[in-house]
Amino acid sequence: MSKTERKIVSRDDVEPVCWFGEEGRFLLRKEDTGGLYSFYQITTQPGSGPPLHIHETADEAFFINKGRYEFEVGGVSDVVEAGTVVYGPRGVPHRFLNVGDEPGQLLVIATPGGVEDFFIGLAELTANGRPDWAKMQELANRNQMRGFMPEAGAHGDIPGPPPGVRGGMGGPPAGARGARG
Repeated sequence: MSKTERKIVSRDDVEPVCWFGEEGRFLLRKEDTGGLYSFYQITTQPGSGPPLHIHETADEAFFINKGRYEFEVGGVSDVVEAGTVVYGPRGVPHRFLNVGDEPGQLLVIATPGGVEDFFIGLAELTANGRPDWAKMQELANRNQMRGFMPEAGAHGDIPGPPPGVRGGMGGPPAGARGARG
C-alpha cells in the first residue's frame, strides 16, 4: 500500500463513465486511497440498475442522495428514499433499481478500492450497443464478481446466471433494452 496525499476533488471536474443507463463519477479511486476504498457517485435513470450480483472481495455502502430505489440484499427487498444508507457486504447477492420517476443518485463507498476498474471496462464493452455477455462475464470474473448476467431468456440466446444467483430486476439492465441516455 502506497502513501496517499491530501486530495480535493470537485465532482464536476471528474469525467463521467457511462454504462447501461447509469453514469459514474469516480471521485476517489484506489490510487487515491492506497487501495483502501473507492468513493463514487452513480446517477441512474428511472428503471435502471444492475442485475443481482455478488462482490466476492468488496463491501459496498450506498447512500441514496436523490430519488427512490428498490434494493435487494441477501434476498430481502426494501424500497428506500433519499437520506438512507444500504450496506451490501462482500459475498452477499445484491441489486438495486431506480423505482422513481426522476434520475436518482447514489454515493457509494467500496472497500477495498478498485471497483472502478470494472465499471470503466463495462463502459468500454457497452459503448457501441448490445453487450457481449461473455466478455462482460470475463470482466466480472477478473474483478471478483459473480452473477453479472441477464435473467434466463431475457434475450433468448443468452444463458441465465450461475447456479444459486438469480438474474437482474425484470431482465437485463435498462440500457440493454434500448438507449436511455
